[in-house]
Amino acid sequence: MKKQSRILYVCRSIIIFTASIFLLSFLVFYIARLAPGDALISYYGERAEKMSPKEREWAENRLGLGDSVTVQYLRWLGNALQGDFGISYKYKMDVAEVIGDRIGNTLILGGTGFLLIFVLALLLGIFCAWYEDKWPDKIICKVGTVASCIPEFWMSLILILIFSVWLHLLPSSGAYSVGGGGFSDRAVHLVLPLTIVVMGHLWYYAYMIRNKLLEEVREDYVLLAKSKGLTKRSIMFRHCLRNIFPSYLSIMAISVPHVLGGTYIVETVFSYPGIGTLSYESARYKDYNLLMVLCLLTGILVIGSNTAARMINEWIDPRIRAEKAEVKEP
Repeated sequence: MKKQSRILYVCRSIIIFTASIFLLSFLVFYIARLAPGDALISYYGERAEKMSPKEREWAENRLGLGDSVTVQYLRWLGNALQGDFGISYKYKMDVAEVIGDRIGNTLILGGTGFLLIFVLALLLGIFCAWYEDKWPDKIICKVGTVASCIPEFWMSLILILIFSVWLHLLPSSGAYSVGGGGFSDRAVHLVLPLTIVVMGHLWYYAYMIRNKLLEEVREDYVLLAKSKGLTKRSIMFRHCLRNIFPSYLSIMAISVPHVLGGTYIVETVFSYPGIGTLSYESARYKDYNLLMVLCLLTGILVIGSNTAARMINEWIDPRIRAEKAEVKEP
């Protein structure tokens, strides 16, 4: 019975996931076409403005824009299910090829930022909980709160002004120098955008971990452990930290869309050639095929992260499994 309920749970999750992706594709497709702008300008450039009505009609039919939005969506969906996402109007290349050239840069920036955020957030949260209400905790809390309130795009401009314009120490844009560049060149170009990605999210998650630890410190079992003579270090690391790990892992999973959104903004400000910059360009130039795939990729990541967070909680935390078992009992 347990195995059967687990299979049903997985099947239900897959159905919900698939339905969510289809609904997302439908909404993005309609909203993109209702937004103001001319997709022909993206494909033909300035020539589109000089076209006669007959030429515009021919051009729209060639790109499949002459039919109703519903017909266009059904045609796109049929092709997408066969692995054909069309060509990018702006780049005149297959959509998958355009994304393939950029996605690696986003994975490097976003992935490195994600790992740094949660390693540093864990260390910072432990440090603040250890020195609760003492001057190190108070200073870090105040500085962190102020830093987390500064918009990422504004802080990006400030760092560019200081380190690129005034001091000439770091590049202000791009992922590498003209002609490619090696590992050191890529690392130098990552410094400023990576700093913004980490600064924009670090204190938010560190503060959550700090509060989770302090909640555990005030539990009854901690008093019992103290009465048995256990040291503060032993209680903090062997008991409290261990008990918040399910919450820590679920926070990591849920935060993926949050960190990804910040990465997209940073990429746009620093002209970093990643998925974020590509998303901005596809929306600006009405590059429908490219916009659809980018939105779907982001949607899949968001929905998948939320599903993963729920499954991690249920797998690691026995209290959630016990509650579900009680609900199922007649």
